[in-house]
Amino acid sequence: MTEMHLHNSLTRRKERFSPLDPQHVRVYVCGPTVYDLAHLGNARPIVVFDVLARLLRRLYPRVTYARNITDVDDKINARSKESGEPINVITARTTADFHTDIAALNALPPDVEPRATGHIPEMIEIIERLIARGHAYAAEGHVLFAVNTDPHYGHLSGHSHDELLAGARVDVAPYKRDPGDFVLWKPSTPDLPGWDSPWGRGRPGWHIECSAMSWRYLGESFDIHGGGSDLIFPHHENEIAQSTCAFPGSHFAQYWMHNGMLLVNGEKMSKSLGNFFTIRQVLAKAPGEAVRLLLLRAHYRAVLDFSDAALAEAKKELDRFYRALERFPDLGPGDLPESVRDALCDDLNTPMALSAMHALADTAFAGDLDAARGLRAAGDVLGVLQLSPEAWFRGGADDGADIETAIAERLAARKSRDFARADAIRAELAAKGILLEDGAGGTTWRRAG
Repeated sequence: MTEMHLHNSLTRRKERFSPLDPQHVRVYVCGPTVYDLAHLGNARPIVVFDVLARLLRRLYPRVTYARNITDVDDKINARSKESGEPINVITARTTADFHTDIAALNALPPDVEPRATGHIPEMIEIIERLIARGHAYAAEGHVLFAVNTDPHYGHLSGHSHDELLAGARVDVAPYKRDPGDFVLWKPSTPDLPGWDSPWGRGRPGWHIECSAMSWRYLGESFDIHGGGSDLIFPHHENEIAQSTCAFPGSHFAQYWMHNGMLLVNGEKMSKSLGNFFTIRQVLAKAPGEAVRLLLLRAHYRAVLDFSDAALAEAKKELDRFYRALERFPDLGPGDLPESVRDALCDDLNTPMALSAMHALADTAFAGDLDAARGLRAAGDVLGVLQLSPEAWFRGGADDGADIETAIAERLAARKSRDFARADAIRAELAAKGILLEDGAGGTTWRRAG
């Protein structure tokens, strides 16, 4: 079996992937906080780690991929207060929207999708363990993690204690023993979500949620923890601290993977700059597979610049792949080509995998069935080429009946030798991006690339 190598953010180097149990690989990725439509930046880790899960399933007998839903959070509370909409209504709607949007990107459901509100007992148990071991303390209805009790605190982000404080933007409350101590539990007023606990009615801090859910489904130690690079500090740093201190001797995650930042037209996405896009807004511009391919054209650790021009290029790239497959109406199953597998096993090098797919397309254009099968198999791992070529070029549109009616009218015009009308119908369809192709079997249509 091909060895896999991954860049481990914790050690800052590429390492051979060696799972704790080769029969069962376990992966945890931080999911969305459900208070609004997911934005384009949220899409990148979803797609990156979906490819990772697809690849791991090709290589190992069993994979458990857990990705959480954060459905208790101050952002959700604030949205409820400003809109007047009940919290449970907001979280139910935005969770459904999230699932709809990422399904359009061909992201497969994770094996486990725990919600924070369903795991309060596990959070309380971890907090009690931390207090008992001297790593946390209760103060004025809060429970805080004492960062100076963990000698390894800061190893993931690589910053000193002072640098961590400067970057944390933490609220230096009077009940904190150290300004860097972070909240595990906080009190809730009657108008906010809350649960009974040994420290009074309250709700969890953000970081403890992921520690509890990963522990519940993957154990004290597991293989891979993923997320965006913006989560390295404080979220992932704090996850490591509270999990390893609650479970002495555990390693928590063996490998840490972080995807790079997403820019829009060369700038950080921001509502004030007018370049802030939800996944849904981008899907209105292009098919989901084109958006997905754009997110994979850069290496996952690199900065990715999104633009309409780049999206159009991704669409053209998919057009070429589908054209190669179009020559083989009955493909049948194929094995993942070694060139694609080796690229993906080299720290999920999707640009190299795409280059290998273009080489397969070249060979498929020359009539090679095995190359076409290999191209389709590669698409299965990258989560593209999931449509038939006919469906792709027709764009999955709901105006097919109107187009077929126009084609029938054009055929009638040609039979009656009204070629001016036939040419006018072709031109009208072309103006709408519909291209007609006349052949021995009749007239077919596709959308312009």
